[in-house]
Amino acid sequence: MKNIQKAQSNLVNDTCTDCGSYADIGAVIDEYDTQLVIERVGDDAKEQAQQLIDLASKRFGDLKCLVSDTEGGVSLTITFNYSAEKMIFQLENNL
Repeated sequence: MKNIQKAQSNLVNDTCTDCGSYADIGAVIDEYDTQLVIERVGDDAKEQAQQLIDLASKRFGDLKCLVSDTEGGVSLTITFNYSAEKMIFQLENNL
């Protein structure tokens, strides 16, 4: 780890200032992790899925969305253009 820290620019700070732990950002965020799968159950599952589609489309524009029927509900798959969009959507909507 010390070799990694020595090799990186002084502008990069990927070590926790409180505990000293090293954070490998590339291990946390995968650029290809763009697909979000959400399960909803109940009588209003399709409406809930549509609300999520509307929110995602309004926030991020052109997305690929697929709603599949499951036992007692639906499975919604949203494919974002970037992994950051997926993460932002999850955070904004408590998913």
